[in-house]
Amino acid sequence: MTFKPQQLTPYHSARHYFGAEQRRHREAARLSLVQLADILSSSKSTLARVETAELMPPPDLPAQLDLAFGTDKHFHGLYELAKREAHPDQYRRLMDFEALAEVIETYDPQAVPGLLQTREYADAQLSLQEELPREKVEELVNARMSRQERLRSTQPPLRWAILDEAVLRRPFGSPECMHKQLARLLEQGDTPDSKVQVMPFSAGAHYLMGGALNLLTLPNGSTVAYEEGIEVGHLHEDRESAKKWRRRYEVLRAKALSPAASAELIRQAMEDYTSCDTPPS
Repeated sequence: MTFKPQQLTPYHSARHYFGAEQRRHREAARLSLVQLADILSSSKSTLARVETAELMPPPDLPAQLDLAFGTDKHFHGLYELAKREAHPDQYRRLMDFEALAEVIETYDPQAVPGLLQTREYADAQLSLQEELPREKVEELVNARMSRQERLRSTQPPLRWAILDEAVLRRPFGSPECMHKQLARLLEQGDTPDSKVQVMPFSAGAHYLMGGALNLLTLPNGSTVAYEEGIEVGHLHEDRESAKKWRRRYEVLRAKALSPAASAELIRQAMEDYTSCDTPPS
């Protein structure tokens, strides 16, 4: 039976256009999906699903395609547009600010912030939305991982994360997933570009415990704040609102454990997940 490629709709969205361009360049180079997969060390199924826009391109695919086809940053540019489509309009604006920010400060009462997440942890968290098909979960995971690319640049922003102790104690995914995620937090806990503090249960109640907060300091010195509940988030761009959220964050920072004491608490939590993963004798 002769294989007939699925008809594409390149102008439906940036993601569809990315897939159509991948197929156009692949066919111009007289390469099958299997041959291209071998060149890129990818899989045929992944590339096929990218071409038909069933899957958001993985973060490392654009650079590989540009290198394979000699297209400079053609696929990189398409990907930058496509990844923004995975988020609601207001969140896309937040991402635009995040891409420019020189300092990124976060607080989260329930989960590790996206910029510090491992792929496995992100997958476990996003999979909690039972109404999402598996393909959509993969798309959102790839979009979240793409936000971390800037952290590996030569001039990454300063990140400062304050996490409630509940983040360490509430498991997402397997014990191995949590152990790996907490190890990532330790790596980022006290470096020139990243600080992690834990707000311990012993500190008691505080104003921000009901939702997550992001503060982004832009190159011109201004700050925007994004506060987020279960299903609703609000972006504060005016100076007075941002100043209000800044004050609340500074109070929280003063009450949280130091980076060194936070690292010790994270190590203790890691031991709990290690013991969970140990089979009974």
